[in-house]
Amino acid sequence: MAGRKIAQENRGSSTPLSDWVATRLDDAASTAEPVRVAEEVPIAIVYNARPYVVLMGTPLDLEDLAVGFSLTEGVVRAASGVGRIDVVRASHGIELQIEIGPDDAARLEGRTRAMTARTGCGLCGIETIAEAMRLPAPLAHTLDVERVVLWRAAAQLPARQALNVETNTVHAAGWANALGFLEIVREDVGRHNALDKVLGALARAGTTASDGFIVVTSRASYEMVQKAAVCGVELLAAVSRPTGLAIRVAVETGVTLVGLLRDRTAYIYTGHNRIT
Repeated sequence: MAGRKIAQENRGSSTPLSDWVATRLDDAASTAEPVRVAEEVPIAIVYNARPYVVLMGTPLDLEDLAVGFSLTEGVVRAASGVGRIDVVRASHGIELQIEIGPDDAARLEGRTRAMTARTGCGLCGIETIAEAMRLPAPLAHTLDVERVVLWRAAAQLPARQALNVETNTVHAAGWANALGFLEIVREDVGRHNALDKVLGALARAGTTASDGFIVVTSRASYEMVQKAAVCGVELLAAVSRPTGLAIRVAVETGVTLVGLLRDRTAYIYTGHNRIT
């Protein structure tokens, strides 16, 4: 039984969790135990009936993913540019069939080559270095927070990760208000997907992203800083370290970048004067 799924095999699973039997090893014995694992499925992004990219992700909050990905990858310039979203489940995976307007569709013509991405790839459909390194205009400085606000947001995040409590596998991203109270949390096996879901949820709700900040359970890559800046988020805090390129992008875009946010400690890499 070890390593075999309890439920019927389905490569296109539409559920975020599945049950398996694994063999637990210790110094004295081998024991078969039931375990829960997070599912990872192909998610095809399709615009106006034209395939664009395939992500590997968690089949949860897919409408948020559709809107967030479309915004942060520059496919649309505002959430209103996303029309109807159909979530089509099939044996091979899931299709997000998204309608966009003619102007956005015309701009998308330059990115017609569909690509298969690794988990939560941040370079989906991008064919040139210039496209990959596109930067939004520098953000205004409207948000300062006290360090206790960071501690509060970080302390709330683990309890809001329902999937990770079960599996210890997935990443989470959360949006906290200016007082550090988490209002939106999304999970995914891909860290970029989790962030896109949060940004999509904010856009769909009409919430002003700059009124709060983002916390993530992963390292801070330059794509994550870029995605945050595109949506007007002035502060990104990560439990792990940023890359050098992420720091440079944060400087260019005016994002306050915090890393190693754990318990009641953190490092501020950019925007030092904005954490009071």
